[in-house]
Amino acid sequence: QVQLVESGGGSVQAGGSLRLSCAASGLTYSPACMGWFRQAPGKEREGVTSIDRHETPRYIDSVKGRFTISQDNAKNTLYLQMNSLKPEDTARYYCAATRDIRCSIESGIRPRVFGSWGQGTQVTVSS
Repeated sequence: QVQLVESGGGSVQAGGSLRLSCAASGLTYSPACMGWFRQAPGKEREGVTSIDRHETPRYIDSVKGRFTISQDNAKNTLYLQMNSLKPEDTARYYCAATRDIRCSIESGIRPRVFGSWGQGTQVTVSS
């Protein structure tokens, strides 16, 4: 059974940084993509960034230049380095994995393409 466990969330002031980690276990397939999603209260879950098996990253415009996705395959761990955080980045952040190759073909980072999810970690940015 696939298990994704996020850590590293917390509360920071605007302009600060956080590094999220996602430890993966039980993966019986090589993911086509891994990704980070976020959901703020009252809003839909949105894709923030993803990385495919060729290590090609994607980012939504609002985080480009501030967030960096990376992975350590030896440790089965996905990371999200978040710099210059803004109050609008406040949300619960989720790690996800998929074997669906649409993750690297379709435009956008779509939650419906991802089948395995962690429980999330809260990020709160105060002004």
